[in-house]
Amino acid sequence: MQLLDPIERSSEVLFGLIMVLTFTGSFRVAGADHDDVNRILLAALGCNLAWGIIDAVMYLLAELSQRGHNLQFVREVQAADPENGRRLINDAMSPDLAKVLTEAEIEAIRQRFTQLPEPVKHARLNPSDYRAAVRVFLLVFLSTFPVVLPFLFISRAGLALRLSNLVAIIMLFLTGYAYGKYAGYRPLRVGFWMVVIGVAMVALTIALGG
Repeated sequence: MQLLDPIERSSEVLFGLIMVLTFTGSFRVAGADHDDVNRILLAALGCNLAWGIIDAVMYLLAELSQRGHNLQFVREVQAADPENGRRLINDAMSPDLAKVLTEAEIEAIRQRFTQLPEPVKHARLNPSDYRAAVRVFLLVFLSTFPVVLPFLFISRAGLALRLSNLVAIIMLFLTGYAYGKYAGYRPLRVGFWMVVIGVAMVALTIALGG
């Protein structure tokens, strides 16, 4: 199973970029010198480290919750009479899928559920889930590094800030481009609007004291 679809990956990268842009945007507002920039950038990386850990933990909790829900669903279908079993299956499907399935097809699905062995009592995580959580963490944490790189090689705070913001804007555009391509929209237009939305969110966060 795919770890994260392109929409989820784009969202994770977007959140990380907005977080770092909030830090770098506050530098220009405060007129920080280079020493202050270095300290706050370390804080930004620490913040994204925490963000990555939280996202990884939430991924595991979401997986465990979904599996528990699936087990409960199987139990309910197996215990229900045919009419209620079909209703449970129909309600669990997306509207688009429910429109194309006939009653006979839903009944065939219900019968397959009744033929399944009794599900385990409790949902559990396996080693592959923890490896996936590590990948979620790395995706969130490493997505901030390109924005930070100018500060590692350029000693002039003003120039480093401008290059850092440029890198972030390019990454916002590429994130929007990938999002639009996957969703079937015009990638260039979505990329442009992703930049606009990201910059607007950063400006709002700074204005509100974030």
